[in-house]
Amino acid sequence: MSAPPDLPGVRHAYVDAGGLRTHVALAGPEDAPPVLLVHGWPQSWWAWRRVIPALAERYRVIAPDLRGHGWSEAPASGYEKEQLASDLLALLDELGIERATWVGHDWGGWTGFLTALRAPERLGRMLALCIPHPWAGRHPRQVALLAYQGPVSLPGIGPRVARPMTRAILQAGRSAGRLGAGDVAIFAEHIPPHVTVSMYRTFLTRELLPTLRGRYAEAVLEVPTTLIQGARDLVTRGGATGAVSGQPQLRVEVLDGVAHWVPEERWQAIVDWVQRG
Repeated sequence: MSAPPDLPGVRHAYVDAGGLRTHVALAGPEDAPPVLLVHGWPQSWWAWRRVIPALAERYRVIAPDLRGHGWSEAPASGYEKEQLASDLLALLDELGIERATWVGHDWGGWTGFLTALRAPERLGRMLALCIPHPWAGRHPRQVALLAYQGPVSLPGIGPRVARPMTRAILQAGRSAGRLGAGDVAIFAEHIPPHVTVSMYRTFLTRELLPTLRGRYAEAVLEVPTTLIQGARDLVTRGGATGAVSGQPQLRVEVLDGVAHWVPEERWQAIVDWVQRG
């Protein structure tokens, strides 16, 4: 596997945490307030390439690769989203970080919600991007979008369609033109097909139905959290905005002029949110 791409001011570490060898991109002073940047599928720490330099002067920036993504270890199992939360809590433990600001996009946002519900004392506040929250009702259009996840999660078929599906998804829903070929390669060539299959097979067979049936319905979020939806994002468009009933710590906002890829296309909004804290 090739080395991670260079980004000025970034150093790379491989941390054995919770039985997983996790790649982490690090920037900023080690004694500064820690900010954890957690990407989604099918990306890696490189999704934050515009965010990291803007935060590094004032914050300790930690941008890990999720299990199986980027340059982290890619075991055959462990792609339950609760396990991803466990991976990241173990990483914080190994880095000696008791409490951090969590910024998560896509599955990184969902994993942030799971972490905040399990261990609220570990997060000072959270920004989730372009993912429905655990108490959101599912709009029919959003459920229809899950159709692509079916083929990619099937035995036999899934591994064959995973690579072309990854490249297609990376280009879908972009507001500022196509993603450059080099960036597509950085993402698509560092996520093995079995990881894509496992992420979605686990979701469809073990996680989706319990969530829809209210797995988290009685849980109350204690971490102050902002959820930002792109106005053009097919994943979250049509969801309710503003305060969330029964969740006084959660507020949903909409970012105009952007779809799903906020960390790359509207990165300044993320930086502004962090700095307001």
